[in-house]
Amino acid sequence: MAPRERVSHLSYRPKAGEIPTNPGVYRFRDAEGRVLYVGKAKNLRARLSNYFAPLHSLHERTRRMVTTAASVEWTVVPSDIDSLQLEFMWIKEFDPPFNVRYRDDKSYPYMAITLADEAPRVIVTRNPKIRGAKYFGPYPKVWAVHDTIDLMIKVFPIRTCSDSSYKKAMASGRPCFPGQIGRCGGPCSMKVTIEEHRAVVNDFIAFMSGGDQRFTRELTARMKEASAAMDYESAAHYRDRLQAIDAVLGKSALVLASDTDADLFGIAEDELAATVQHFVVRGGRVRGVRATTIEKEIDISGADLVDQVLQRTYGDADASDIPRQVLVPELPDDAEQLEDWLRERRGRPVTLQVAQRGRKADLLKTATLNAQQALMLHKTRRTSDYVARSQALTDLQEALGMTEAPLRIECFDISHLSGTNVVASMVVFEDGLPRKDQYRSFGVAETTDDTDSMYQVLSRRLAYLDRPDEIEPETVDGAIVADPDSEEATADGEVVTARKRPRFAYRPQLLVVDGGQPQVAAAARALADAGHEEIALCGIAKRLEEVWLPGEEYPVILPRTSEALYLLQRLRDEAHRFAIVHQRKRRKRDITSVLAEVPGLGDARIKALLRHFGSVSALKNATPDEITALPGIGPTLAEAIHTHLAR
Repeated sequence: MAPRERVSHLSYRPKAGEIPTNPGVYRFRDAEGRVLYVGKAKNLRARLSNYFAPLHSLHERTRRMVTTAASVEWTVVPSDIDSLQLEFMWIKEFDPPFNVRYRDDKSYPYMAITLADEAPRVIVTRNPKIRGAKYFGPYPKVWAVHDTIDLMIKVFPIRTCSDSSYKKAMASGRPCFPGQIGRCGGPCSMKVTIEEHRAVVNDFIAFMSGGDQRFTRELTARMKEASAAMDYESAAHYRDRLQAIDAVLGKSALVLASDTDADLFGIAEDELAATVQHFVVRGGRVRGVRATTIEKEIDISGADLVDQVLQRTYGDADASDIPRQVLVPELPDDAEQLEDWLRERRGRPVTLQVAQRGRKADLLKTATLNAQQALMLHKTRRTSDYVARSQALTDLQEALGMTEAPLRIECFDISHLSGTNVVASMVVFEDGLPRKDQYRSFGVAETTDDTDSMYQVLSRRLAYLDRPDEIEPETVDGAIVADPDSEEATADGEVVTARKRPRFAYRPQLLVVDGGQPQVAAAARALADAGHEEIALCGIAKRLEEVWLPGEEYPVILPRTSEALYLLQRLRDEAHRFAIVHQRKRRKRDITSVLAEVPGLGDARIKALLRHFGSVSALKNATPDEITALPGIGPTLAEAIHTHLAR
């Protein structure tokens, strides 16, 4: 039975009239009863009907989830806020495989206050699950946490000694060793009571949570009072504490108004994964940054991803950890309900918004930039790790039905500008790693479309498999380095023969093309015409990350967490990047050479025209008045440029 028929005749598909139109939460289960996916909806009937649409209209991974499931059930709730809470509870309880999967970056250290202890102490830890602890950070380096603690205990002297030292000191009545040298301010130092120490701990937490202005004002007033009373020893003590506060504040610059308490979420994503940079701003200062990587198993929009991130961040958060303002790159559909949910959890109003301008927008851009870099690093690490690379090659061999692992993979991409300056790129990965010295670029003079370009380029590349001894000029990033048959004279007259190197030295086990069925069909035709059908072939389509094989009606769907899919994705992205770089260089070279023939047009004006119009074709379509609008180009010169290009 064809997949299209299976989806339209699923035995568990409920009748439309059976599904209520109320808000609620739904669960898909497999034949063993395992929960596969949990979702919420304002209108259950409208949402669930989307999952039972015809096969061709479903995202490939949604289709896999629907066909894997054996039943669907739903729970009606009184309001949208209740559906938020129930969805969060069920995702946490069942950990469904098709919901987004979070992987927190646990490598950063935190400052923690052990509030569950009789006398709380401040510690540096990487354990995020200490019972009753209050966390600050994470910090980029361990020494940054220790430096902050050293300064903070000068202002708020709380306990720093170990639990064993504390118990021994309280039992013997003798101060703990850190207390004897002035490094511990807990009850074990025999200088304060448990109640007095708890008050200092509360002040410590209040300061770290953003209440720094109150303490600065209080200490300044006490210092002035002591100085007026000629109690210079106390005044010096308050002065030292103020200096310590200034030092702590100096480690976190004031990025927003001093009364701003906000959380900013920068998000970067592709079809497989997303990274989140959560900037915690208290008192206008960035108090910590939390990094999270998300594996996406089913298709999810940017707005839905924001919804999921906020639920997970604040679902178990204390009221004191929820700020007055939450800034996100995109508002989810249920933004009003999320605000109500956050207000209930915080006990005070919370606003959810997108920063449009000003310092908040700039800080959100910084968070987003950090997320983009984290996503790139995540992908690079996945494909650079030896174990991951080995697994990727093995998975590719099995998924594509190859007899051997593809130790050498060549990936091809076509790039053009509105049909002009058509170029192609070839990137090479060996043992799962890029070989940039073997990257190549191709110019395509005449072509009808991308599939014809792909056929031409692969035909040219495959021709060299039958004549490996023939040598072409070596290129790096598309530029000719040396003609291997040429002789170059050095400054002292000595003749040196350029290094000889075959352009296509090795036979690939796998060819990858950027695209779907049409591009794969064109590549397969090139392989057949060249007589090299023994080389494996696949294409990767960007929209759905589908892997297409020649002659197949349906694509191969690799798991979202598959190392093989990450490798293919990086190959495709690298080929695209390399093609774009070469296409831009060629476009710039073309427009420069054409415009250089115009009398009176120098390098500076050519660069200005290039920045403004971007291509010769765009400049050709411009009127003399539009060209005159550029600074430094008068009517006469503009008319000369227009006439020259028209000729």
